Amino acid sequence: MAYVPVHQQTALALEYFQSYSVIGLLALVGVLFVAVAFGAGRLLRPVVPTPEKLLTYECGVDPVGEGWAHTQVRYYVYAFLYVIFAVDSIFLFPWATVFAAPGYGATTLVEMFIFLGFLAVGLLYAWKKGVLAWA
Repeated sequence: MAYVPVHQQTALALEYFQSYSVIGLLALVGVLFVAVAFGAGRLLRPVVPTPEKLLTYECGVDPVGEGWAHTQVRYYVYAFLYVIFAVDSIFLFPWATVFAAPGYGATTLVEMFIFLGFLAVGLLYAWKKGVLAWA
């Protein structure tokens, strides 16, 4: 390992921390921008409290009764299936870039078919269980 003089080490450290100071300054500007925007909104908005404004808003319907409602499980299953296929689409983009690189074509193609096969088995299982039937 070569010896580096102290003044050169100091210059390298100063240059290193100056790059972080730019990030810190940008973060400070972002925080100040948000704080000024919220402060201006608070100062400029009209404050006229009425009984109607203090009610809980639920899709334009007056809240009547208790706040507990039962939700059917199938909605969670649909949400779960959506998340599975959203994750699938997220994995397709990096796969496409690797597939385009020279020398990786056949390997990445086989890997993607295996991945899509797992997803197809999961979808087939959900279909066989009757989860996808909207009743």
